[in-house]
Amino acid sequence: MHEHAHEFTCQPIAFVRSPYAQRIDAPHQATVVAGTETRAAAEARIEFVSGFAAAAFRDLAGFERIWLLFVFHRSEGWKAEVRPPRGGGKRSVLATRSPHRPNAIGLSAVELIEVGEQALRVRGIDLLDGTPILDIKPYVPYADAFPHSRAGWIDQIDATQGRHSAPGPRKPRKPRKLSGH
Repeated sequence: MHEHAHEFTCQPIAFVRSPYAQRIDAPHQATVVAGTETRAAAEARIEFVSGFAAAAFRDLAGFERIWLLFVFHRSEGWKAEVRPPRGGGKRSVLATRSPHRPNAIGLSAVELIEVGEQALRVRGIDLLDGTPILDIKPYVPYADAFPHSRAGWIDQIDATQGRHSAPGPRKPRKPRKLSGH
């Protein structure tokens, strides 16, 4: 039986303040910083919206990592297949981490450094400045880590390019010169 489509509305609970102003500056994954300018995991702040209750996040203190559920707010539409940055041709969008998704929602595990008054200080972020945060959950190692899981087409890329290889930052495309008639 076919389900009826439902609309869901989410409001951001926080916004990211990060050093990454443009997509080209940010790493493809939070843990892959080899190609970034500083080659270091960037620090950032997750600033809660005005009036957001500190009681909702204070007990994150003591967790080493947290999950950020966020909106790819600069994503413009999506396609069923995309070309991942590591190569290997087109792949099903849902088998990638592409920001161009049916619902532009992302997930990142970041290191929690400090729980502040109305903000969290984090490290290892791959999100652009101004990214809306929809939800935050604690990273729980026994429930969230499955290090020996197969990773489909990514395992094949690892076998040929080296484990966890990643491209460097993308260079801006040069404008094409239009040939005169």
